[in-house]
Amino acid sequence: MNRVQPIRDKQVVKDIFDYLQEKNRRDGLMFALGIYTGLRISDILKLRVRDVRKEYLLIREKKTGKEKRIPINRFIRRLLDEYIKDKKDYECLFRTPAVPNRPITRQQAYNILSRAAEKFGIEDGIGTHTMRKTFGYHYYQKTHDVATLMEVFNHSREEETLRYIGITQDTISDVYKQVDLLE
Repeated sequence: MNRVQPIRDKQVVKDIFDYLQEKNRRDGLMFALGIYTGLRISDILKLRVRDVRKEYLLIREKKTGKEKRIPINRFIRRLLDEYIKDKKDYECLFRTPAVPNRPITRQQAYNILSRAAEKFGIEDGIGTHTMRKTFGYHYYQKTHDVATLMEVFNHSREEETLRYIGITQDTISDVYKQVDLLE
């Protein structure tokens, strides 16, 4: 099984968002929430309209049971306001058209991301955790603040966080690129 990777190129992140937003606003919003919040897909898919009407998301993480309060930034707020303007509070935010008021499945989310990745030449290492890892990777590149990412991801060791967001792999790849014994 291949390890899921972050999307390292910011332009590709923007291109995938634009592509998804153009195809289906629901899918674009799901991707944007994933890369801006670092939430697991299981926590994103369970959101209802009432959960995003406030200035922050208040969720209890499915995996850890921990409560998390995440401010909603201006970009996501604009997307949300446009998306939910005609929706009722009880509606699932990422609902499937097939079943009334049920969210899309993890598999459907994976398929959406996989098709978008394929469109932009990402052939492997894509999955629902890609959004979470992309959030972490770009935050780390900007700040080099591993301690905060450890808190966000509920990791207990720096090495775990760096490996999770792909920094360890970047470092290993750089080692191999620098070897020039026969040149």
